[in-house]
Amino acid sequence: RPAVAAADRVRLAERARELASAMSTQDHSQRETGADMMNKPQIIEHARKAVTQTVYETRWVPCSARFVVLGSPPRGTGLIQIYNLSRGEFSLLHEAEKPSPLKCGTFGASSLAERRLATGDFTGKLNIWDLENLAAPVFAAQAHAGLLNCIDGVGGLKGSGAPEIVTGGKDGSVKVWDPRQADGPVASMEPKPGDVARDCWAVAFGDSHSASDRVVAAGYDNGDVKLLDLRAGKVSWETNVQNGVCGLQFDRQDIEMNKLVVTTLESRYRLYDMRTHHPTFGYSMLSQEAHESTVWGVSHLPQNRDVFMTCGGNGSLELWKYAYPAARRVKDRDGHEKGVLGSVSKLQKTTISTQPISSFDWSADKEGLCVMGVLDQTFRVALVTKLSKV
Repeated sequence: RPAVAAADRVRLAERARELASAMSTQDHSQRETGADMMNKPQIIEHARKAVTQTVYETRWVPCSARFVVLGSPPRGTGLIQIYNLSRGEFSLLHEAEKPSPLKCGTFGASSLAERRLATGDFTGKLNIWDLENLAAPVFAAQAHAGLLNCIDGVGGLKGSGAPEIVTGGKDGSVKVWDPRQADGPVASMEPKPGDVARDCWAVAFGDSHSASDRVVAAGYDNGDVKLLDLRAGKVSWETNVQNGVCGLQFDRQDIEMNKLVVTTLESRYRLYDMRTHHPTFGYSMLSQEAHESTVWGVSHLPQNRDVFMTCGGNGSLELWKYAYPAARRVKDRDGHEKGVLGSVSKLQKTTISTQPISSFDWSADKEGLCVMGVLDQTFRVALVTKLSKV
């Protein structure tokens, strides 16, 4: 019995040491997890405002604390509102009601001195507004037959070459406009005669790194993605992503094509490496699940092109970062160069509503400051912290 008691004491001592070691490891792991949480970016809602209209678009006015809200009140008209943000409070500076609901807007084709807003509405009209006088547009054109879904601009705030605006419509056409020429579009991409016109849901400028180079990417409701080379005047590449394209954006407009993110229905986005085109396989691509809902849009951080935010149909925001591979291209057995994809990592996620986030815009002047429109009849301003550390 003394021998048995001694053996029991030895086993008890060993068990005590194991428990102490496990508790120490768990405590260390918890401290590491806490440190990781403190170092990760955080998405913090700064202010919100409930309004009576449906909010379709929100855009920062360049180099200011003002932003524009575009939408439609219940009576079916359009509304332009200009708000100022100060000490966490919104003040309405000016508003103007228009005959048709306003769907989209951009400052991209305007100079910093003018800061003119280009808008598209439900009747297919393209208008450019002077924010100091919203009574009448300074440029107007009947751009599309039916709803003008999407818009982008280049050559004003960013990008080389002439100021231009691209629009995409329900009629299936994509048109490029020069605000200095009022007699019609300078380029267009139309459905082929006899083909069913597919609804164009998203457009974006890219590759605007010189006075002559520029492309337009367009996404459609059937999953088609087309790249229009404006210098060559032809479609240089097209593919199908199997689901309707809700949004797309190049990581930068004013550099040689680098990355293109395409967001779609069915909880997914695709990221293309646009630097290397293979004659058989095209551009290399990775596909990523996101949001457990439709991915409504994407917006790259102006201060870091490898960080981007995606917006979900379930009211969530997801912050991502792209990491480049060791080598961006390799040669296949035929000697053709093929792009090599890196990886994406999710930095943060938060849910701010139960309704889709219809628009999102980073501030180019304050890193991490963003404004968004939500289909619960609100708009919100948020701050994303620690972006300089990712």
